[in-house]
Formats: sequence, structure tokens, C-alpha cells
Amino acid sequence: MRWMEQDKDVQCAETPHIKSPKNPTTQPQPRTPQHTTPRVMATPPSITTTNLLLRGLLPSFLGCAPSTCGAFQMTWRKDLEGRGVENGGLTGKLTWNLGKKHGSEQIANILPKDDANDPNFGAAIEQLWNAIEKSVNELAKSGKVLKKYDYQSEEDALTALGGDIMDGGQISSRDKRLKKEKKEGKALAPEAVCVGHVLNDDGSTYALALLHGDSLIELSSLGTIKILREKNESAVVCNKKKCEVTVKFCVIPADEKLVDGVAGPENASNIDLSQCMEKNIRDEEGLKYKVYMEQLALKAIKSDAVASPEIISPEQVQEMDVADDMVVTAFEVSGNIDYSKLIDKFGSKPLTPYLLKRLENVTVKRGTVDKLHRFLRREIFFSHRDIEKICELLEEWYGVSPPPEDEENDLPATAATYTEPTTQCPLYLYTGRGPSSSAMHLGHLVPFLFTAWLQKAFRCPLVIQMTDDEKFLFKGEYSGDNAGDEGAADPNRTGDNLDHFANLTIENAKDIIACDFIKDKTFIFSDLDYVGRMYPNIVRIWKAVTVNQVNGVFGFDSSSNIGKVAFPAIQAAPSFGSSFPKVLGGGKANAVTLACLIPCAIDQDPYFRLTRDIAHKLVPRHHPLQGKPALIHSKFFPPLQGAQGKMSSSDTNSAIFLTDTPEDIERKIKVHAFSGGQETKKLQEELGANLDVDVSYQWLRFFLEDDDELIKIGQSYGSGKGEFWSTGLVKAKLVEVLKHLVADHQNRRKNVIEDVVREWMSERCIL
Repeated sequence: MRWMEQDKDVQCAETPHIKSPKNPTTQPQPRTPQHTTPRVMATPPSITTTNLLLRGLLPSFLGCAPSTCGAFQMTWRKDLEGRGVENGGLTGKLTWNLGKKHGSEQIANILPKDDANDPNFGAAIEQLWNAIEKSVNELAKSGKVLKKYDYQSEEDALTALGGDIMDGGQISSRDKRLKKEKKEGKALAPEAVCVGHVLNDDGSTYALALLHGDSLIELSSLGTIKILREKNESAVVCNKKKCEVTVKFCVIPADEKLVDGVAGPENASNIDLSQCMEKNIRDEEGLKYKVYMEQLALKAIKSDAVASPEIISPEQVQEMDVADDMVVTAFEVSGNIDYSKLIDKFGSKPLTPYLLKRLENVTVKRGTVDKLHRFLRREIFFSHRDIEKICELLEEWYGVSPPPEDEENDLPATAATYTEPTTQCPLYLYTGRGPSSSAMHLGHLVPFLFTAWLQKAFRCPLVIQMTDDEKFLFKGEYSGDNAGDEGAADPNRTGDNLDHFANLTIENAKDIIACDFIKDKTFIFSDLDYVGRMYPNIVRIWKAVTVNQVNGVFGFDSSSNIGKVAFPAIQAAPSFGSSFPKVLGGGKANAVTLACLIPCAIDQDPYFRLTRDIAHKLVPRHHPLQGKPALIHSKFFPPLQGAQGKMSSSDTNSAIFLTDTPEDIERKIKVHAFSGGQETKKLQEELGANLDVDVSYQWLRFFLEDDDELIKIGQSYGSGKGEFWSTGLVKAKLVEVLKHLVADHQNRRKNVIEDVVREWMSERCIL
């Protein structure tokens, strides 16, 4: 690494290739006007190690992506020589570019904004550096595992671990080198590089980065890390133009113990990157600092003026409960659900008005449906992954252009006459059901009602997975008393209840069929029956995903049975058309290159985040989405007792079941539906109801088709005036809607006998 002495601080030229100096014991001298000769200096191990820690810490502290890190620089400061800093005053500096206009919403709520009129700005910045300094020093003492991988060349490292290991400066240097090689028509001699890997206690990755030096120090002997903040050496820029954090640091070393290098892995399949890629705050000091900033904002609101300079430090809020009571996993949903936070936490994208316009363009305007589904109109399906790519495929299929983004016409599109394209639809739908009870409830109905609409809107095939195997793995039971005995009627019977879940598949399939799908374009399958067809893809997924990755995403541990750990691959396999060679492979269709769209509740997203990470390994390179399934997420259908969380089959009074009688429906709504209305008629007429927590109104948003009537009910109930001013009137309307809905469903279901189910579950081409 070459650096030049000038009148200002000496800065290193960026390069990812680090050569050891010929005389590593030579210390740089204080700068004087006479020193004008460039010198070569290797990055000290203490600087390299701290840079690696900060590469992991800042994303964890702020809740941003690791790939936002910019170029690394090494500089000299005279005044550090007397502090015991190794190499006479060398410092490291790195920058995170977090986006324009205050960065992401998450970061915008944490970092102080550039505001000359804010008396708290300077104090808030100082608290930020204190928190980061404390956190990085605690990280050094945390006992995390530190590994150094040696690679023969930069290309070897990138091939094995991917481009995210490079920071902005390394990427720039690489681009320049490749450009030079292309210009000269020959490749430069490869130079060995090193990659640093910091692991959490559970084996997941905290930081993984291409190093700027060739040595790392054991964390226990790293020494004290100082964040330098004089003269804005460390700085935060957070305004309407950009959002950027720059951290400059030095290290006062202890007795250094170098980390031994090992040959680097050939690929990242055994490296769990799930936690370090999450866009949520994972650092304790980061959570404290977020609370501190929220207190400042709250204080400003309460005083109705600029916040007082008197502030509360992160240490003073340590006793506060900073934990969010929202829990959303693949197996548990509880607490107050903040869907904006879920989008940030899961890394999905919101369904924007323009995306709805594009969906309308390839459905309503093509004549397949009259209007967008009410779940889309009312933001019940609110989040997605790659819906814009699904729209592109359908626009290409129909030969139409996307609508202009700046079009201001908010009127609903007029349905056209349908003209069927001459080629097969470029996508298929995939959804599923875990049969845990014989009777499904209204919450189970939501994704199937929407999927049935999507099938008609896109005129595409649909596969529905019945995960009877999963339910047995998670809820199955064994009793030796139930096992068959010699001479008994069923002597070969095992003592478990696997057959129980297989039977539930048939019963649940009847309810699914009653949702009015297109039979010729729908294949329902039981995992217990069909898994053999999917097995090649299941094996590929098992090969591509590590146990640490699965445990990190789903929370499994050594006490979990091996079936639980293996199951995510079985739920992932239907995301690939090649799992259905006969069902999706008829005529000119190529099942392997069909895109997949999955409508589901957002708690199922973890399965498919994992799938998307490895999807490219299961498809040819010309797959339109590189194998990644697209998703569209729904909000949770709230239980009767409160408009937060998720309805459960285990509490019969929290749900309306599809087997309930009209009397059951009326009783449950009148007795158990939580009201957002006021306690007295007088208060209700004065204040109106809280529609956000009123279950009856929220359920009407799901099931009342008429938009105008829903608006009328909301305005009347919310104001305490008009036709629907009271809770009783709104509940009566809901009872009317649900009685009709459930009765229609029951009438369709009674015609679905077991032979009909077998027809829908027969393996056949559905294109």
C-alpha cells in the first residue's frame, strides 16, 4: 500500500492487494516539510482487524445492508504518537453510503439530521460515537470466533464468496485493474488475498470481508479502539441530498496475537449469512441509541417547540423496555403487528399504487376480470418480492407496454374483451395448506380466495401443496399402546398418528376445492404422495443450504427432530417448475423455465427468503427470474378478541369456522368480536369508534365487496353518526355478510366428495 506525505494528513491509495513491507519493523516518522518521498506501508493487523469488526458492526447498529460500505483509507495523525498507538499514529477510516434523502426509513429514524437550528444535534452525534465505540470494544471482548481465509487470488475469493465481501474502494480498484488488463490485452499476475470472517456463537456470520492487510489479531489481544471525532474526522451527513456515516478510528494495542490463516472455502454454501444480511437493528447499543433518539423526538413534540438541550444518555435508558412485543415467525405470530416494520425486517417491498396499476393493466384491461380484488384495493395484500418482474412477463406475453408512471387518472380501468394469447402463460401459482384440523376457518380462506382470483386473472396453472408431512413432524404423536399386536384386526399398525394428518389432507382439500378454482388448471398434492417427484430438487436444496442457515432462520436447535430441519427444502421445492415435469410440462411448455408466484401470509416469507438465496442453483441461466419465486404477502386475519395478531384454530371462540352454523356465527360475533366503539351512547356520538381496533369493521374490510358501502360504514361508525353509528349495527352487518359467505361455501363443499378430491389430486397436465 503506497501513501504520500503532504502538508495534510497522509492518505493511502486504495488497493485490495496488500504486500508486506520489506522491513516491517520500520516505523513511520513524524511528518516534516523535508519528508517528500513516497513510502510503502502494510496495513497494521490491528487496523485490519478493527476495520473488519466495523464492517459488521455498523450494519448491525443501524439496520442496513453490509454492502453499503465505501472505500477504506489509512491516514497518519501526529497527536496519536504519544497515546501509544502502534506505527506512530496510523488510523483507519471507512464510510457507509446509506442512500439519498435520509437513507431508508429505518435509518432516518435513528441518525441525527443536519439541522443548524437543532441544539441537540452536536450532543446526539457525540452520543452516537460513544455508543459505537462502546459497542466495538465490547465486540472485541465478546469471544466471537475470528477466522482468516487465504486465497491465491482475488478472483478465487470472489468466486467462492461473492462480490459482497468487497467494499467500494476495492470494487473501484478491481474495475480499474480489469480495464487496464483489457486495454493491454494481458492479465496481470494474480496476488494472494485474505478474507476475514467473524462468527456469532450460533455459527452465523457477523462479518465477512476481503481484508486490507494480510494479518488479523485475535480479538482477545486487539487492545482499545478509539473513535476519532475531532475536526469532524468521524462524521454524519444526513440531509435531503444524501445519508452517509464516516468512522475514523485508531487502536491502542495490547499484546498482539496473530490469527493463523487457513485455506478459504471453495464456496459460501456452509457460511450462514442470513443474520448479517437482515435490515434490522441487531446491536444492543444500536437499540439503546434508537430509543435515545426517539426520546428526543418525543420531547420535542411534548414541548411543542425545539427540544431542550438537556438529554438522556443511552446508559440512562438501559433499564427501559426496548423490546418490541411483535413476534412474527414461520411458527408464531403475536403482539401488535406493525406491517411497515415487517417489510423492513424481512427485506420485502411494499405494493405501490403503480404496481397495482401494472397488475390492472395485465388483468382488468386484458378482460380476464372486472376489477382488482378487494384484497389489493384495500392493501390487505401489501408486500411483495419481484411482482414487477411478474408484470413484465405478462406484459410481454400479451404484447402490451406498461402504463406510464406519471399517469394521474385514478379511475378504475374498464374491463376489456379477453383475447387469449397463442403461447402458454409464462408463470404458475403456488400456495399451500398445512392440514392441522378438519375444519378450516375464515383466516385460512383468505389466501385461497385471493389465489383463486389470481388464477382467473392470469389464466395460469396452480399447484397447491398439502404439507401433511410437516404437521406430523411438528405435531405428530406416538403411543406404543396404539401399535398393532399379532392377531389384532390391524397387526401391522404403527403407534403414531401419521395417517391422521393424511386424512386431514382430504378434508381440507374439500374446502380448498370449494373456493372455486379452475379444475383443469389446478393440481392439489399431498407431500406424502408426491414427494418422490420432487425429490431430485429437494436433494439439490439440501446440498445448497446449511444446517446453520436453517437453524438461524427457523430457530431450530439440537433438540429438534431431523425432519424439522429437513422440511424447509420440501416446502421450497414446488417453487421450481421442474418439480412438476408432467403437471407443468405438456405441449410446447418448458416447466423448468416457468416463473413462480406465491400468494401467502407474510409469516411464510422466511421459507422463501431461504429459497431465493439458492434458487439460481436449480435452474438454467435463462430462467426469467433466475429461479427465484416471486411472492405477494397478505396481512394477518385478526382473531375475534382483538385486531392484532393472527387467528388460531386452537381457540374456537377466536374464529369463525367454515362448518359453523348461522347461529354460531351470530353468537360469536355478538359475544366475542372486540369493539372499538365507546362505552356509552353519548361518548360514541361525540367521539365515534376506533376503526383500527374494531374487529367487526376490520373483518368487513376483508369480506364486504362493495367499496362504497364500506366507506359509508367507516365514516358513520368512525364519527358516531348516521346509519351505522353503533357497534351493534356494524356487528349486524358483519353477521349478514358472513352468513352469506359461509353458506355459499358450504353449498359448494357438499358436492365435493372424496372421488372428486382424487380427481383434483391426480397427476396430469394442467397447462
